[in-house]
Amino acid sequence: MSTEARVVLIGYGLAGSAFHAPFIAAADGLRLVAVVTGDPGRAADATGRYPGIEVLGSPALLWPRAAEFDLAVVASPNRHHVEQATAALTAGLHVVVDKPAAATGREVRDLAATAERVGRVFTTFQNRRWDGDFRTVRRLLDSGELAGVSRFESRFERAAAPVKTGWKGSADPADLADIRYDLGSHLVDQAVVLFGRPSAVYAQVQATRPGAPAAEDATFHLTHRGGVVSYLRTSKASVPLGPRFAVAGPDVGYHCWGLDPQEAASRSGGRPTDPGFGAYPESQWGELVTADGSRRVPTLDGDYLAFYTALAACLRGEAPNPVPPDQTADVADTIEAAFHSAERGAPVQLD
Repeated sequence: MSTEARVVLIGYGLAGSAFHAPFIAAADGLRLVAVVTGDPGRAADATGRYPGIEVLGSPALLWPRAAEFDLAVVASPNRHHVEQATAALTAGLHVVVDKPAAATGREVRDLAATAERVGRVFTTFQNRRWDGDFRTVRRLLDSGELAGVSRFESRFERAAAPVKTGWKGSADPADLADIRYDLGSHLVDQAVVLFGRPSAVYAQVQATRPGAPAAEDATFHLTHRGGVVSYLRTSKASVPLGPRFAVAGPDVGYHCWGLDPQEAASRSGGRPTDPGFGAYPESQWGELVTADGSRRVPTLDGDYLAFYTALAACLRGEAPNPVPPDQTADVADTIEAAFHSAERGAPVQLD
């Protein structure tokens, strides 16, 4: 591999255009050289924003030319993630898969085994690890300022928008469009990062509006081996919105509201290198409560670019995988257990 990894981005919908391409293009050590899309409008947008890149009309055109690239980023509809990631690894490419990487932990482990067999890196784009508010919670836990936490509440809720059409509004299980795979993947991943693989999972889901083909509202109750309980809420049709994070222990707590600003900035055409990209306004700073009183805590900047910077270092052999496959498998196992729990109306134990 040259000093810059040559990146081909498979898919240029919302994920590809807003969450991947701008950050790949800005990351030292990576070079966006091609985009795979069969949509003429998306192709024109990609070549307009990233002059000099090549557009391939389908993944079938990519595999015979795999030697011209180093890294494939799979940002296609969810049902294609496993198939395309497997094909890319088998063709000799390192692979990033957008979440959800797969529907089951077994499929994730199969991808990891394939990557190990061919000597390539396989990772998952869990960008919300680099949300500024989550980075702040993690820092407070690591520093001991939130010592003794027993309950972790995390919400990703939005007011009702028009019911989605296309694959994102599909009720076909193969499309992996259920909210537990969508926003739920972020919440479960964050809980796993902080407190490890859960030992028990209880989940409830509901379609809150007439005409919604799939569940729009889900609650996860995770019991972690260390004793912490995670209460995770995600909804596409919920007002008023609750706190983004509420972390509590017997003598300490922290809460904050609002969402990381990077998604809105990127979707509106902002670039991760723009001044203030990812910065939280003071009105969104959280509050830390201790026996000595309460104080506002400045929220760290959101930094999705850090994922791709870390990945570039990993490809050079200078840093670990930014999202290890075993954590991705734990997330998939947890979500799979959430489906079983909701069907049975009872908790599911994880080994």
